[in-house]
Amino acid sequence: MVQDSSKPDFWEIRYQDKFIPWDAGKVPESLRRYLPVLETGARVLVPGCGSAYEARYLAGNGFDVLAIDFSPAAVELAKKNLGEFGNVVQLADFFAFDPGKPFDAIYERAFLCALPRKMWDAYARRCAELLKPGGVIAGFFFFAESPKGPPFGTSQVELDALLGLAFARIEDSPVTDSIDVFSGKERWQVWSLRT
Repeated sequence: MVQDSSKPDFWEIRYQDKFIPWDAGKVPESLRRYLPVLETGARVLVPGCGSAYEARYLAGNGFDVLAIDFSPAAVELAKKNLGEFGNVVQLADFFAFDPGKPFDAIYERAFLCALPRKMWDAYARRCAELLKPGGVIAGFFFFAESPKGPPFGTSQVELDALLGLAFARIEDSPVTDSIDVFSGKERWQVWSLRT
């Protein structure tokens, strides 16, 4: 059987088997530090939300959050972790769902690097479609030579080429609390949609 991380079944099996080594079990410090930059009540999309720790944190701090995943088992886990904010998660495909209205921010956490490289151009286009003018992709990007994945690593040159036409990188800093698989290989970056 071919393993294809672009398909829900790939992730469904892992969540059902509780094999989720990418799950940090906490809210990263970089997100905590960045939060004051976002306008209170900003609309934030969390694609591939998995366990949804960050979605809960965002919702608990007054943001209008939509967390999506296309694995039913991931959505079930997210609902448990979200508690009183369980209504912010939906079973949805990032590339096909109807957002209703545009977002101020997309929170990136191991979503791009989970996608096969053949889908990266579609990811960049979809992010631009989903954001308001001046909206941002804010989150973590995995820099490594890893042609087999997930996670699929990138380089800064490759990421600049992928996002640079529609977005401008406005923030870039090291990450100090990565999980083992990403340790020393990820950076916190913010990309603003060009207007």
